Amino acid sequence: MQKALQQLGKMQARMEKVQEELAGKTVTATAGGGAVTLEISGALEMKKVTLDPETLEDREMLEDLLLAAFNEAIRKAQELSAQEMAKAAGDLKIPGLPGGLF
Repeated sequence: MQKALQQLGKMQARMEKVQEELAGKTVTATAGGGAVTLEISGALEMKKVTLDPETLEDREMLEDLLLAAFNEAIRKAQELSAQEMAKAAGDLKIPGLPGGLF
């Protein structure tokens, strides 16, 4: 039991470190063939929005493109987070959890 608690403490420290690192990483998503580009951090903070000037002429299209790019950016950031967390937890062997935590 003592060893399991030590492993959990190590895992918590690693997860905190990974979360800090994720805040410094960004993913990029585009929509409309590059008409809308969004950058979002691994901590799900929007960093940059780039719009092709032509998209400003059609509000409805712009809204659709923003939604598509935003959803793609969130998906990519969540995927990045899951990969980084799995790497951090991968070598921890916690009794009762087959194959580690993730």
